[in-house]
Amino acid sequence: MQSTDNLDFGKVALTLTIILQPEDRTLTIPRVKTVRQLLNALGLEEEAALVARDGQLLTPDRHLEPFETILVRKVGSRG
Repeated sequence: MQSTDNLDFGKVALTLTIILQPEDRTLTIPRVKTVRQLLNALGLEEEAALVARDGQLLTPDRHLEPFETILVRKVGSRG
């Protein structure tokens, strides 16, 4: 089941749609400029997630544009 959440960062017109996996949640957040800023906004370490746009992995320094859909896949060992 997919859930949709809006993170309250104040009123901002330019947003990104984030698909967070493995939870299968869709978030709408105000525009952040880089992948690094996105991960910080989500409370994730750079090493703890893979970030992709249109099937291409993105490095933390890559810029993001308003209204994009970004996939954030949490990764890590569970043991």
